[in-house]
Amino acid sequence: MQADTRIVPVTDPADERIEIYRDIRERDLIRRHGHFIAEGKTVLQVLARQDRFPVHSLLVLENRLTGIADLIESLPETVPVYCAAQPVMDAIAGFHMHRGVLAIAQVPGEITALPTTFPASWTTVLLLSAIANHDNMGAIFRNAAAFGVDAVICDERCCDPLYRKAVRVSVGGVLRVPFFRMPSMQEAVSALGDNGFAVAALSPAGRTDIAHWRPARRQALVLGSEGHGLDDAWLERLETLSIAMAPDFDSLNVATAGAIALHRRFSA
Repeated sequence: MQADTRIVPVTDPADERIEIYRDIRERDLIRRHGHFIAEGKTVLQVLARQDRFPVHSLLVLENRLTGIADLIESLPETVPVYCAAQPVMDAIAGFHMHRGVLAIAQVPGEITALPTTFPASWTTVLLLSAIANHDNMGAIFRNAAAFGVDAVICDERCCDPLYRKAVRVSVGGVLRVPFFRMPSMQEAVSALGDNGFAVAALSPAGRTDIAHWRPARRQALVLGSEGHGLDDAWLERLETLSIAMAPDFDSLNVATAGAIALHRRFSA
C-alpha cells in the first residue's frame, strides 16, 4: 500500500482523535492509559522494528511525512498517522515540536514480570538502584544497547525508562533492551544469584580496580544513584569495582562509569 492512504489530516488542536498527544510536557511523567510517547525519527525507526511495544498511532508534521514514508509503510495498516501543520502540532503538544515526529505505543502488562528462570542466553544484566535522572536513565540504556546487555532490572526507586526524554536520550535503546522492575534491591540481587549471576557494583571506593576485574560468565553490574550511590550495606556485601581517575576529582557520571564497565565486560 502507499503510505499516504492512511494519513489523517488534523487542523484543529482540540480534535478528540489526538487527545492522547495533548500537553506532552505537563503530562508525560505519567503513562497515559497504559501508553508512552516516543519522539523523533531515530526512535521511531527502532520502535517500528520491535514487537514488544505495539504502536498506537503517529502524529507528524506535514513536511516530515515524505522523510518517514518507508517507516509508515512498515507499520501495521491499522496504525493511524495524523499529520498537522507546525502551529497546530505546537498547540497540541504545548510547545514547539521542532523534531516533528511523535508516536504513541502501548505498554504491555508483562513489562514488570522478571522471569523466575532467566533465559540461558542472558549473560550480562544491569541492575539499577535509585536512578532518578531521566537523562542518565536514557544514557544508561543507550550504553546497554551498544554493549549487548541482555536485560536491565530497575529497583523501586528508579524513574520510568519510558519517560519521553529517557526514550529520546537512549536513541531507542529503551525499546531494544528488555527491562523489568523489582520491588527491592534484595529481591533483585536474590533473583540474580538464583540464576547463577555474579554481582559487582560500581563505586568510587570500590575494592577492585576495574582494570584488574575478571567478569564471570554470567555477570550483573550494579549502578547506584547519581548522588548518594549505593547504600553502604550493599557496598560491603557485593564485589565492588572502581575506575581510576585523577586524584583531585570526585567521580564520574553514572552513565559514563557504566559505559566503561560494560566495555570492559564486552571486550573481556
